[in-house]
Amino acid sequence: MSLAEIAAATNLARPTTHRLLATLIELGFVRQSGSLFELTPRILDLGYAFVSSQGLWQVARPHLEALVGRTGESSSMAQLSGSDIVYTARVAVPKIIALRVEIGTRFPAQVTSQGKVLLAALAPDALRRTLAEPSSSRVVIAARDPADLARELDGVRARGWALADEELAPGVRSIAAPVSDSTGTVLAAVNVTVHAAETPTALLLERHLPELLATAAAISADWGRLDARPYVEVPEH
Repeated sequence: MSLAEIAAATNLARPTTHRLLATLIELGFVRQSGSLFELTPRILDLGYAFVSSQGLWQVARPHLEALVGRTGESSSMAQLSGSDIVYTARVAVPKIIALRVEIGTRFPAQVTSQGKVLLAALAPDALRRTLAEPSSSRVVIAARDPADLARELDGVRARGWALADEELAPGVRSIAAPVSDSTGTVLAAVNVTVHAAETPTALLLERHLPELLATAAAISADWGRLDARPYVEVPEH
């Protein structure tokens, strides 16, 4: 983007924008090419810093790695951001799927298994507000009947897991389960993703769902123990 475009997008004065860009360039988050500015890969450090601050990835990683070892399929963890999910952790296997997924990838929540789990955990008012927000994902989805989505989310709440069967993209089939804290508040969702041509839904549910549910429960238990540990706040000097 140009300086003028960035100033317009941020609603900042051009001199202010220029000073901020100069700082970001000095810090290594932005590079300048002629009159244009672009982000550098170092911007990912900010995202990883957020993930690390949550502590969930450190708790979840050994469990996700073990799950992938048992299933031979990719597994990810995602959290809700507006009406999208954002991937915050991933352990992948080298298989070709229709969509590229990495840390920070966003997808519309209502067409993903993780998104359905996270939406189902919201109170009715919060769910309405969330679904009313426009998606920031590059994936365009067809409008869905609200009543149909409400019925599906009711089912997700009742059984404790969700299925997305080629809703996000052809060939992508996944199941997801919630990760909760010690109070039962859902913090994230973990999934197992398979190629639809290789793994029928019945096999996915029979073989991988029990492993996924056990993994989500183990992550939740570990997080609950970590969250419940005593701590002392050290005053600043």
